[in-house]
Amino acid sequence: MNIEKQRLQDKDWKNWGPYVSNRQWGNVREDYSPNGNAWHFANHDIAESHTYRWGEEGIAGISDTKQLFCFALSFWNKKDKRIKERFFGLSNPQGNHGEDIKEIFYYLDNTPTHSYMKMVYKYPINEFPYDDIVAENARRSKKEQEYELFDTGIFDNDEYFDIFIEYCKSDANDILIRVTVCNRSDKAAPIVVLPTTWYRNNWKWGYNEYKGQVEAGKDGCINVLHDSVPIKKFYSKNKNVEQVFCDNETNHPKLHGTPIAENAYYKDGINDYVTQQKNTINPEKRGTKAAFIIDEMIEAQQSEVFEFRLSPYDMDDAFYQFDDIFNARINEANEFYSEIQQDIYNDDEKNVQRQAFAGLLWNKQFYHYNVGKWLNGDPNHEAPRDFNNYVRNTEWEHLHNKDIISMPDKWEYPWYATWDLAFHCVPFAIIDAEFAKNQLLLLTKEWYMHPNGQMPAYEWNLSDVNPPVHAWSCFRVFKIDEKTNGKPDLLFLEKVFQKLLLNFTWWVNRKDKNGKNIFGGGFLGLDNIGAFDRNMELKDGEHLEQADGTSWMAMYALNMMRIAMELAQYYQVYEDMAIKFFEHYLYIAEAMENMGEGKEGLWNEEDGFFYDVLQLGNGESVSLRLRSIVGLIPMFAVEIIDHHLLDKMPNFRERMEWVLKNKPELTSLVSHWEEEGSGRKHLMSILRKTRLTKVLNRMLDEKEFLSSYGIRAMSKVYEENPFVFTVHGNKNVVYYTPAESDSRMFGGNSNWRGPIWFPINFLIVESLQRFHFYYGNSLKVEFPTGSGEKKNLDEVAQNISGRLCSIFMKDESGQRAFNGGNYKFNYDEHFRDYITFYEYFHGDNGRGVGASHQTGWTATVAKLLKPRLA
Repeated sequence: MNIEKQRLQDKDWKNWGPYVSNRQWGNVREDYSPNGNAWHFANHDIAESHTYRWGEEGIAGISDTKQLFCFALSFWNKKDKRIKERFFGLSNPQGNHGEDIKEIFYYLDNTPTHSYMKMVYKYPINEFPYDDIVAENARRSKKEQEYELFDTGIFDNDEYFDIFIEYCKSDANDILIRVTVCNRSDKAAPIVVLPTTWYRNNWKWGYNEYKGQVEAGKDGCINVLHDSVPIKKFYSKNKNVEQVFCDNETNHPKLHGTPIAENAYYKDGINDYVTQQKNTINPEKRGTKAAFIIDEMIEAQQSEVFEFRLSPYDMDDAFYQFDDIFNARINEANEFYSEIQQDIYNDDEKNVQRQAFAGLLWNKQFYHYNVGKWLNGDPNHEAPRDFNNYVRNTEWEHLHNKDIISMPDKWEYPWYATWDLAFHCVPFAIIDAEFAKNQLLLLTKEWYMHPNGQMPAYEWNLSDVNPPVHAWSCFRVFKIDEKTNGKPDLLFLEKVFQKLLLNFTWWVNRKDKNGKNIFGGGFLGLDNIGAFDRNMELKDGEHLEQADGTSWMAMYALNMMRIAMELAQYYQVYEDMAIKFFEHYLYIAEAMENMGEGKEGLWNEEDGFFYDVLQLGNGESVSLRLRSIVGLIPMFAVEIIDHHLLDKMPNFRERMEWVLKNKPELTSLVSHWEEEGSGRKHLMSILRKTRLTKVLNRMLDEKEFLSSYGIRAMSKVYEENPFVFTVHGNKNVVYYTPAESDSRMFGGNSNWRGPIWFPINFLIVESLQRFHFYYGNSLKVEFPTGSGEKKNLDEVAQNISGRLCSIFMKDESGQRAFNGGNYKFNYDEHFRDYITFYEYFHGDNGRGVGASHQTGWTATVAKLLKPRLA
């Protein structure tokens, strides 16, 4: 067992990690406005002066697991109006496509215990174009692309610093920090490096008066004084540097015009002292926030290295064997990933996968949100809520989050999203199965899950409905863990199954409007996928029957059935639960076909596709014949059962045979699972062979869904001939839109009307592999449609997987598709091997779109590059 794997057995090695958010401003949990305008209440421009209630932010920030004490890097190029203490970006109202980070940085490496971490930040030498970015994005329409930092021309002459930030641990609570500043320009340039430590402010709200302190020690050392923080010393290798101190307290005089308090040194004190030479730091050299000021001139094309240490120990030489410790941790990280990547022979694939894992690990974050306290305010912190108007999350007062959680993206989405997290956990299971399992369990805890069984969606609206993929992820993680560790974690599977029973019941009771096994849900995570907002309240009893909502529930039922069957191998009591979910799955399949006399079903035989159906108040129905991934999701409701598994479950098998004999109206609606396929396997699927072939005919058509980079979210046929649908006098027009959204629906960040999304594509690949597992070479389809070439479904799955991976890989000309043709990003030696894992990708050319660091679910590419695991 390699050393990093050994460390994973010791939970103390995760005491410190990259748990500081990249953006705390603009979040719901920091919004104490009466009108619920989170973006306005705490924005980027006041962040340097405003103390947060629930968390902290910083560049390459680390903290302990309770975020009592934080460390991050800040920089100043002597031209900017403020020190670069946090990443800059646009709020949702400012961006022409919603919120958007305007920085360039890359996560390069990380280990599961964070024993070694590395990232690079590209900081301009010239004045950062804050105002230009805000003004130009405000001018641009939603038909235009976003105006990025690179577009300002600030990198044209290589006038920037590459700042490499590395951490390694000598021990669980002893952290070494190395900052390498590289001047890429042909001129000498100044930079101020400010390694900064501070306490999260948990003393001003009225619950706790204890306040830790940082104070000046000997030269090159700051003392850390806190009863619950094991780190006691903060060292700089350069001892002849200035130490500065202030407090993590809001500067009310600057923000609100109140009088300046005597002996007050506010959160922005170090910023104002460095950039404006103001007397805003504590002359007594103590406080709750501190930094070293390192002022250097970096010669053209040269580098300087700065070293620091956070340690429990009082040392005469804190930097003895510093490089040796770093080299050891780097070698151990290489050994850890070498074992994981032993079946990958292409160096570029290894690089992509390792950076995907790095992004997952860097996106772990301390997440604190007590909704009850947030709604009601604290003893010393009022919450001026206007409960007669809109206030978020009022029905979630029980929710109390205070954990390290995998984020979709610590800048654009610095809050967990339940269905995102389910996808994160699959690649996480390859490198740290315990963390993956604990994350999945966490979302089912009673202080997370609503008493009615609903799982929280995301903080902007905890009651929104995400696709129910938790059970799928739990079983996938369970099998990967079993394959890796050689034994099944049945306790994990039992725990999560019991809680998911509550969630499944919530879906049945709340999202099956008429009790007929046809499910809605509205949003379902797919933002603008419909012709109109699927969360919209309709009139006169009208409602939307959703093909995707119903299919997700069929998939959920099969996932729960499969988990119960697994547990039944060890505990017979679960056999009855397997029967229950098997039959529920059949009822959903029947409902998808039979929606009542005179009503259109979700399946359209003429088109060979599934559609949403609008049920009208007069009892009639209208099929919304808009071809999108909504009609592909029924493929996900597929399970393959080995015959030997049925032999171990006599009660389940007996019930199956009874249903076959006595309910032919059910069994005829789904694939012929009573017939054994290749290798004595049984198929359970909503799609019979004929329907599956018809759906694949659409999906694999390059004129519709099939792109060179994966499966589009919407058919390309609407590029020239849009889909038009009128509801309540409102004409809704849907075009194929392969990149950024052209509407403000759900904020305008995300777009499901044409781009390529990794989570859906990942499930498509997996579903095709399952179908092949049953059919083998007895089912081949034309691929691409119209080509005349037939392939089996495993070959199709591998081809789609290859298209997805090609988004990140160098092509024959050396370009990476996600870079969108940017010459510098593709060919410059200081950019070309760095990968950003975007939220989604252009449906025609693979350009990265949306959140630029959403390594969360896009990190599923790491699993596509890892075929040997379960």
